[in-house]
Amino acid sequence: MTASLRVTAIRVGGASARVRPRVLGAALILAAAAFLLFCVGMTIGDYPLSVGKVVAALFSQGDYYDRVVVYDWRMPRALCGLFVGLAFGMSGAIFQTITRNPLASPDVIGVSAGATTAVVCGIVLGVGAGLGTQTLGLAGALGSALLIYLLAWQRGTTGYRIVLVGIGVSWACTSATSYLLAHAKLYEAQQIVGWMVGNLNDSTWAQATPLLIAMAVLVPITIAMSGWLTALHLGDDVAVGLGTPVQLARLTSLIVGVGLVAFGTAAAGPVAFVALAAPQIAKRVAGTPVPPLVTSGITGAVVLLGSDLLARELVPDTQLPVGVVTGALGAPFLLWLLARANRAGSGG
Repeated sequence: MTASLRVTAIRVGGASARVRPRVLGAALILAAAAFLLFCVGMTIGDYPLSVGKVVAALFSQGDYYDRVVVYDWRMPRALCGLFVGLAFGMSGAIFQTITRNPLASPDVIGVSAGATTAVVCGIVLGVGAGLGTQTLGLAGALGSALLIYLLAWQRGTTGYRIVLVGIGVSWACTSATSYLLAHAKLYEAQQIVGWMVGNLNDSTWAQATPLLIAMAVLVPITIAMSGWLTALHLGDDVAVGLGTPVQLARLTSLIVGVGLVAFGTAAAGPVAFVALAAPQIAKRVAGTPVPPLVTSGITGAVVLLGSDLLARELVPDTQLPVGVVTGALGAPFLLWLLARANRAGSGG
C-alpha cells in the first residue's frame, strides 16, 4: 500500500478521525508556506518591517507603531489574499469533484462570470444600489448557478451537462459584461476594469470583514460535505449504492461552492485560474484520486499570496493587479491540463 493511501487513526479524548499521513503532511507544509507568505506580504510598504517584527505584532508583542502598521494598514490585504485563495481553492475542488472533470472551475463554468456581471450591473446601472459588491456578487453567482442547474436538468443532472451548460452561461455573462462596459462612464469603466482583473491593492476591512464571516460559516460546511463529495466522484450509481442522496448532494455542494467563490470574487474580483489550478496541484502533492478539500484551499492561499508578492515586486514602483500574475502563470497550466486530458482520452 502506498504512503498516499495509508490511513492512520487519530484519537483525542473520546473523538477519533482517520487521516492519510501524506495528505496531512502536505497540508501542514502548505499551511506553513501560506503563513510565511502571509507575513512576508506585510513587510512590504513605505514603513519597513522585518518578518520577525510582523510575527511579534501578530501576537501583540513588539513596538506599538509596528502593531498599528500591521493591524490597521496591512492586515486587510493579507487576510483578503489568504481567505480569497482559500475560498477559490476549496470552491474549485468542489466543482471539479462533482463534475468529475479537472477542467471544471467556477471561472470556467460561469459562476465567477455571473458574479462579475451582477457587480458591473450594479456599478453601471445602479441596480441594487447600496447593497455592496458582496451582496451583488453573491446574487450574481447564485443566479448563474441556478440557471446552469436548471438548464442542465434532465431527470437529474450530470457533471458533463453542468460543464457544457456552464461554459455557455459563462460566455453569455461575459458578453453582457462587455456590453455594460461599453456603455459605462469613463471613471466607472476604470473602476470596473481594475476590479475585473483581480486586485488586492485597495483591500480594506470593509472587504475583509464580510469575507471572514462568510468563511467561518462556509468552510466547516464544506468539510462536513467531504463524504458526499467523495461518493459523487465515484459516479452516481456507486454513490446511490453507498446511500448518498445524489441530487441533494450535488445541489448542496453547488450552493456551497457558489457561496465560496461569490464572497471571494466580491472581495478581490474574479482572480483567474486559482480555482482551476489549486485543486490539481493539491491533488498531486497529496497523492489522492480526488482533490482534497482543505489542502486545495491552503494551496489556493499559497498561490494567491505568492502571486500577490510577485505582483508587488515584479515591476519597480508599480503594484500590478494580482490577476495579471495568476493569469500569466495559469494559462500555461491550463494548456498542460488540456494536453494531459487529451493524452488520457478524457478531453471532456
